[in-house]
Amino acid sequence: MVSQGPGGGAASAEGGGRVSLVVGGMTCASCVRHVEDALGGAEGVTSASVNLATGRATVEYAAGAATISDLRHAVEDAGYSFEGVAGDEYAAPAGADDEQRVLKRKAVVSLAVAGAIMAAMAASPVAEALPFRMDFLLLALATPVQFWAGWQFYAGAWGALKHRTSTMNTLIAVGTSVAYFYSVAVTFLHDTALFADHEAATYFDTSTAIIGLVLVGRYLEARAKGKASDAIRALVGLQPRTAIVERGGEEMEVRIEDVRPGDLVLARPGERIPVDGEVVKGGSWVDESMLTGESAPVEKTPGSQVFGGTVNATGSFTCRATRTGSDSALAQIVRLVEEAQGSKAPIQRLADVVASYFVPAVIGIAVAVFAAWYLAGPEPSYTYAMLTAVAVLIIACPCALGLATPTAIMVGTAKGAERGILIRNAESLERAHSVQVVALDKTGTLTAGTPAVTDVAAAGIGEEAALAQAASAGRPSEHPVSRAIVAAARERGLRVSEADGFASLTGRGVRARVDGVEVLVGSRALMEREGCSLDGLRERAEALEGEGKSVTFVATGGRAVGAVAVADTLKPGARQAVESLRRLGLEVVMLTGDNPSAAAAIARQAGIERYEAEVRPGEKADRVKALQGDGKTVAMVGDGINDAPALAQADVGIAMGTGADVAAEAADVTLVGGDLRSVAAGVSLSRATMRTIRQNLFWAFAYNVLLIPVAAGVLYPVFAATGTPDALRPVFGEFGFLNPVLAAGAMAISSVTVVGNSLRLRGIVGSG
Repeated sequence: MVSQGPGGGAASAEGGGRVSLVVGGMTCASCVRHVEDALGGAEGVTSASVNLATGRATVEYAAGAATISDLRHAVEDAGYSFEGVAGDEYAAPAGADDEQRVLKRKAVVSLAVAGAIMAAMAASPVAEALPFRMDFLLLALATPVQFWAGWQFYAGAWGALKHRTSTMNTLIAVGTSVAYFYSVAVTFLHDTALFADHEAATYFDTSTAIIGLVLVGRYLEARAKGKASDAIRALVGLQPRTAIVERGGEEMEVRIEDVRPGDLVLARPGERIPVDGEVVKGGSWVDESMLTGESAPVEKTPGSQVFGGTVNATGSFTCRATRTGSDSALAQIVRLVEEAQGSKAPIQRLADVVASYFVPAVIGIAVAVFAAWYLAGPEPSYTYAMLTAVAVLIIACPCALGLATPTAIMVGTAKGAERGILIRNAESLERAHSVQVVALDKTGTLTAGTPAVTDVAAAGIGEEAALAQAASAGRPSEHPVSRAIVAAARERGLRVSEADGFASLTGRGVRARVDGVEVLVGSRALMEREGCSLDGLRERAEALEGEGKSVTFVATGGRAVGAVAVADTLKPGARQAVESLRRLGLEVVMLTGDNPSAAAAIARQAGIERYEAEVRPGEKADRVKALQGDGKTVAMVGDGINDAPALAQADVGIAMGTGADVAAEAADVTLVGGDLRSVAAGVSLSRATMRTIRQNLFWAFAYNVLLIPVAAGVLYPVFAATGTPDALRPVFGEFGFLNPVLAAGAMAISSVTVVGNSLRLRGIVGSG
């Protein structure tokens, strides 16, 4: 990997891979394109993707070619700042808080100076009291704002100019410089022939106010973008900083970084579990909601898996560390969400294409507007021409366009992670909103994946006695059916006796002596082979088999005394999950390798009307393809292992995951807790996110389409003859020309509006 060398030097890439860089100074969609182009042109770089909302650039590179130094120079030559290499854990970029403080300080000073200039211009006694012309005082006040507070605009514009391109910084730098240097000319050349024909005014208030308002907008954007990443930063904050480990027979507190796989770690009541591990002693109930989105605590006993960052509720236990650091489930989640936030949705390509042409087009419009009003505008024509051109330059900054998509993606993916829904990338999130059919695997997806006792019937003895005999005889067996019968007997508090003379009858059942009585437990075929009568149980057993259940008989003394039905049962909430998908207008299909009767039983219980039985694992991808052949967008939900081909074939592959393995390679979406109800939540999340992106893009485009003509003076013909109404004069002046200061305010509001609209997703997703 490309890595930072000692002392901040560059280290060469030993093998191809990717690295995430923190880039400062990006303000609009044009900046994104320029940084991507700059990084893409560096030697050894194969691709570069920049996310404006996160301030990060993901760079893929060829083996042995790229260095951090190369990437730093590419970023800085483009006019932006290189803030460092992003680490494994998500955090705000280094210096983000300092940047906000600087922006706030500069904005406050700029607006205070602008206010002072406006007050001085309005107070004639001030001008009369000065021993020199007022313009020189205004120049002294405005100059620090122009070249201190506004220096970042000049630096950004110069970096873009070196690459023969332009950005939002170009528009601000040119716009404010026109107003400032025109005013400087008026100040020093006021009494010359150049301004002899009329009373020329200065516009120091305009340049300072524009800088102040733009900085206010940037400050508010920075704060809002910080809120957009709060959810994922909160996940990182769940990781404890220390752990209590047993070493050399003693308990000691160590830093979390020093915990090694195999260490015995103590989990105390009310504290967060430090690492992923396996319980070896003790037990408790653990709140895993931060990982799975499910609020119900989960019981942990010896052998259970626990995950770092989850909350130990009441008891205490010791676990053996299995995954630490970047290998932990929490770190995997953070890494996946971070990658998703850094990716681009296809819909963003439109914004990127528009942005690449937007700024040059605006500069061209401003030049044309200046020329038109200079030649044909009201007197003093060059003043109106200048102010109109400045208004066009300022109001057209494409900040909102660049923030429209990435801020919504950031909030959507982070909130999904909070609910145990991990979305691999922005493209997957976009595709999910258009899903029409959801294909569900049965075993492990709709059902628990392990057999469980559903019914017990008896003849001649009680049901509990029949179940206890079956459990006692089958206790030594490792067969899943025997284990299910033993578990059911224990759940009911029945005595499970020691069996003598145990013998496994491969493929048929078991034989053992329980409390001195020979007991035979097995299939109908075993009963028939051993000559055991099924009288009194035959009809009941056939009815249970008709429901798709597997029936095991219990026989003593040559006759069956009990029948135990075993089936793979529906997961809790599976039926509600299917109902939720239907309410979203989605068609639900079940695919299973089971026989038709078993498939029909599960489908009926789950409320699924369409199902396909006896589908081998290798055929599921073909069935998904057939559904797509009908012109439908298909999501496949499976366990992520046996169903990998089908998950890869589907438009959206959704893997039922666990906290220990959140990165199902074939899946676009992973449901960490394995709760099927999260499928509907994921589709709803995608729809809400895409709806927000479309709203953002609409307002970003509409803002420019509507206001650039207004800034260009399209209202002049309306007010030229009669003059602007008094109520509108503060906005449009005497002839309908937009005040450049208000243009700056509108530009700042547009960006904050887009980010604020994206932040609404936090509430929508949280209540969904």
